[in-house]
Amino acid sequence: MTISLQTLSDRAEAHEAEMSDKLDALVMKSVIYQSGDIDPAAERARPSKAETAGRHYLMGEDPRLRPMPANATLIDFFKYRFGPSQHLLQSARLALKNGLDEKTVLACLLHDIAVFGFIRSDHGYWGAQLLEPYVEEEVSWAIRAHQALRFYPDESVGYEYPEVYLRMFGADYVPDPFIDRAYQEARKHKWYMTARLVTLNDLYAFEPGVVVEIDEFEDIIGRNFKQPTDGLGNDNSPATHMWRTIIAPTRFL
Repeated sequence: MTISLQTLSDRAEAHEAEMSDKLDALVMKSVIYQSGDIDPAAERARPSKAETAGRHYLMGEDPRLRPMPANATLIDFFKYRFGPSQHLLQSARLALKNGLDEKTVLACLLHDIAVFGFIRSDHGYWGAQLLEPYVEEEVSWAIRAHQALRFYPDESVGYEYPEVYLRMFGADYVPDPFIDRAYQEARKHKWYMTARLVTLNDLYAFEPGVVVEIDEFEDIIGRNFKQPTDGLGNDNSPATHMWRTIIAPTRFL
């Protein structure tokens, strides 16, 4: 039996609406999370007075999510807010197995952090911005640069264009001009090889059935991630608001 994506989407939306109706607070999704499923510029129905009577809009953490610990750490985000992240964990373990230094292992552990916790589009840039206040510049630079480098082979280190990309994007896919410019600039950069090592330990990192725990990297994180005393989302860094958004993604304002 074939089930259309629209049918699955409708079911998911209906289930979400049912859960939301059971809450005391009204939950609204940000436009960016719905754009494409809806036309963000089009008029759409707002909750009626009857639906909002006696209820307030959610202005804190979503009670449907597991509560975040006070003074949340990076490991807490892996456990309570990031999606299933075996790809990241296996990538970091592979880098460790290959004898790479701790900075590069950390970059492998966090290279797709935006995909698993925030947003897919331009994930290298978002991930770097999330992390810049807390890691060495080389780490965040490598995470930003890997977004472009993964599309370009480097025979000198044995990196080939990922076969999986042919299936995912098609044989005719050509990276956008901004990606090509970023690649050309990264090739000349002093930290090029750090970012390239991220792509090398990214491509073959996922093995079904292999389970790696984030606690395996607790010491490496402790030595290389500047955990704020007040917790991520409470430290008033230039990226604090991004961590707050991950903690409370359905907060109204």
